Amino acid sequence: MTGNGGSTGQTGDVGVTRDGEILRLCLDRPAARNAMTPTMVETMVRELTAAASDDSLRAVHISGSGSDFCGGADWVATNSGDRQRPRTGDLTRRIPHTAHRVIELVHDIQLPVVCSVRGWAVGLGCNLALAADFTVAADDAVFWEPFIARGFSPDSGSTWLLPRLVGLARARKMLLLGDKVSGTDAENWGLIHSAVAPDELDGAADTLVRRLADGPTVALGLAKQGINHQRGTIGEAMNSELNHLELACRTGDFKEGLAAFRERRPPGFRGR
Repeated sequence: MTGNGGSTGQTGDVGVTRDGEILRLCLDRPAARNAMTPTMVETMVRELTAAASDDSLRAVHISGSGSDFCGGADWVATNSGDRQRPRTGDLTRRIPHTAHRVIELVHDIQLPVVCSVRGWAVGLGCNLALAADFTVAADDAVFWEPFIARGFSPDSGSTWLLPRLVGLARARKMLLLGDKVSGTDAENWGLIHSAVAPDELDGAADTLVRRLADGPTVALGLAKQGINHQRGTIGEAMNSELNHLELACRTGDFKEGLAAFRERRPPGFRGR
């Protein structure tokens, strides 16, 4: 990961920028609609894993360069060259540590994650956007799960994410019929946070990620964990909330929030 400040790096077609307390990851293969090669996936896994234990970070922003967000996994790049035929079970051994790990990290990291989507968000790219805590899209963006159209079954979390976000009927439209969904419809369905005019996308996403980066980072991470991993009864949910509350009440941001309330001023959270 790049160091503190506004430094920028390029690793395997992924731009990595440390913008103060925000980690910005930009998929950067615009000629290929930012379709993700194995090297790009490895970079995303490495950067997000490092971010998960970096106490100086307070938010993550994921975007794509050019006119598209991500055209999915680049199967041509994955299967090119003189690779020997893999052993039986290659997918089940490899993918949990690559593409699926990217989705898990975005979903589970105790930092707020914002995706900004323009153009195409396809397959792995679509699910990357859906796994984020907030996705802001251009109203003419296209979300597409093309798995069945390509002759194979869905992956990268789509069968879990979509029913949870939009219900079974709409999930079936996307996964079994391969229907494409515009940015506008994605917002109306509750698939994403918001859809805006294309020329407003960068500003809207940046405003949101900076708002989150200014928040109480520990409490945000615990709230995210509670939302994303809740199972069972309401009683079990409230017990989990109690454990999270015990941790949140030990933070400096909790004390600052109380002081700001008493003094009738906006809080100045520090992420601690």
